Amino acid sequence: MPEGDSLHRAARRLQALVGERVEVETPHPRAAAERIAERLDGRQLLAVEAQGKNLLLSFDGGYTLRSHLRMSGRWSLVRRGTPRVGRPWLVLRGAEHEAVLWNGPVLQLHTRTVARLGPDILAQPPDFDAMVARLRADARRELGEALLDQRLVAGIGNLWRAEALWRARLSPWLRIGETSDDDLRSVIAEANRLMRRSVDGARPERRVYRRAGRPCPRCGTAIRSRGQGDDNRIAYWCPGCQRGPSPSSK
Repeated sequence: MPEGDSLHRAARRLQALVGERVEVETPHPRAAAERIAERLDGRQLLAVEAQGKNLLLSFDGGYTLRSHLRMSGRWSLVRRGTPRVGRPWLVLRGAEHEAVLWNGPVLQLHTRTVARLGPDILAQPPDFDAMVARLRADARRELGEALLDQRLVAGIGNLWRAEALWRARLSPWLRIGETSDDDLRSVIAEANRLMRRSVDGARPERRVYRRAGRPCPRCGTAIRSRGQGDDNRIAYWCPGCQRGPSPSSK
């Protein structure tokens, strides 16, 4: 699933169209049914910003287009008129470039403020104090599940949850009430660091994510994996060096 760093990279690419009046097409029938092209065609694109796992495109007239990529969506920026195969969800065409959305199942046009998410993990500067305060809201909740709640901290997905927790030496199965503010600040600071490096072009540093059964690179214990939370997202962790319980010992 695309995470916050992917959306920030997309936002950077789409800055090429900001300030232009764009031609808008919705070749995919599901997108066409929302009448997005009819309402946005010819409008000026005022801003493109990433907010958590959402890409928000602001147009004159008070319109905001929200794009969420879910598992397989992607944005690309190509030269105007570049041949393509298939039917993208959305095309924004400027004088020299086209922004193309492929496999974009969530595409919503708003005429009012988009529902508020938690503080963005990649904001500059990140508001770690606000993130810690939001995470503290439910002391009984497991840390690994809380980190994926976009209402608490926006932008962290499964990959960066696993890697940040490993670097902070905290188990995803710790209850929030079992952590200190320093613990929470440590894990979100690690998520910020790793995701910022990814935005800047570094390859992801994978130590535990999708490495179940392999030895932990820090202590040699076999890495474990198990579904967590109502959505059953797979958590990856080392029971040897990440402080806290494992599911079997809860």
